[in-house]
Order: sequence, then structure tokens, then C-alpha cells
Amino acid sequence: MNLPDWVGDVARYMLEEGLVNTLRIAGISLAGAVLIGVTLGTLMTIRFLPLRGVIRLYIEFWRGLPILVTIFIIYFLLPAVSLSLRFEALTAAAIGLILWGSAQVAEATRGAVQSIPREQHEAASALGFGWVGRHAFVIMPQALRRLLPPLVSLLVNIIQNTTIAQVIGANELLESGERSVERLTAPPPIGLGEIHSFEIYAAVMAIFFVISFPLTRLAAYLEKRLI
Repeated sequence: MNLPDWVGDVARYMLEEGLVNTLRIAGISLAGAVLIGVTLGTLMTIRFLPLRGVIRLYIEFWRGLPILVTIFIIYFLLPAVSLSLRFEALTAAAIGLILWGSAQVAEATRGAVQSIPREQHEAASALGFGWVGRHAFVIMPQALRRLLPPLVSLLVNIIQNTTIAQVIGANELLESGERSVERLTAPPPIGLGEIHSFEIYAAVMAIFFVISFPLTRLAAYLEKRLI
């Protein structure tokens, strides 16, 4: 069965542009969120109230602010403050997701570190480890094991939330689907003059499902095995 020519063109555009950009945003966002979140979450366990208060403010602010508002602040407000703070749409979306994701990771890391029995801390101290060595070699390896399921779930949420980047024109998967619909709906010679929105948006839905479903199952499996 031969498929219409437009199917191959749309599929190639959505996969090579939209899906690649979606995965790029998700990868950068997850890496940044983990790096910042694990650091802040670990520092939250220090008994120094001013530091804990600042980190707690960071966590509550970015967790409480809608991701869309965060992206608007980065993409529209910051350039109005300084032109040096102007970011491309994909970059602005990634920064917004990093801020939101790092707050989630920080809270999860704090809980994971505090769940490690106090005897582990005392044993590491008895071996001569200071705070840094104790956490680097004894506490964090155990805490990161408990963090794996939440991190996989966070990746699913980040991938799904990349669609928010569409509102600022970032060419992620959903935006590439919408552009394909508009291009095909346009009258000849630009487009076909035909409406194929159902097929295209169904393909977008299917791609997100194919990516997200295995990750959600993986998160559930890891939660049973590691926690």
C-alpha cells in the first residue's frame, strides 16, 4: 500500500525537527535539574538555618510557579531588563524546565538523604570521613539509588511539559505537528488545501505515548526493586 507523499514529508519533518528538539530540551533540562537539584537537596540537610531557608525559598518558588509563567519570564521579561538576557525559544524553555525540575529533584534528594539511617553517618564519621567525604562516598551512593525512580518519573514529566515551549514558538514535537497541519491546509501551490489535523495530531499523541509509557513502567519497576 502506497502512502501519500505528504505523509513521508510530514513524518520526516516531525521526527527530524520536532522530536529531535523535544529530546534535546528534555535531555538538557534533566541534566541541569539533576545537577542543581542534587546539590541543593544535599545542602538542605546541613544544620545551617540561613542556607536551608534560602534553598527552601528557591524550591517553593519554582515549584509553586506555573512552568508557563516561568518560561514567559525568561523569554519575555528578562530581555526587557537586559538585552544580554535574551534567549532563543528552545533555550528559554530548557531553562524554565531546569528551574522547575531542579526544585523537584532538590526536595526528593533531601528526603532520600534523610532516609539513610543515622548509623551510616556515624560509621562514616568513625572511619575518618568529613562531611564532604561522608556524603560523597557513603550517603549519596545509597541516596541516589532511592532517587532513580523519581528521576525517571521526572524525565517523563519534562518530556510531556516540553509542549509548553510551543507558546513561545519553539519548534518541538507539538509545534512541528501544528506547522505541518497549517502547511497542508494552505491552498495550492503552498499546500494541498486538505485538512489532515486528525492524522497528524494522532501521530504526535502516539509518539509521546511510545516514549512515555516505557519510562513510566520503568519507574514503577525501579520503585519496587530499589525503594
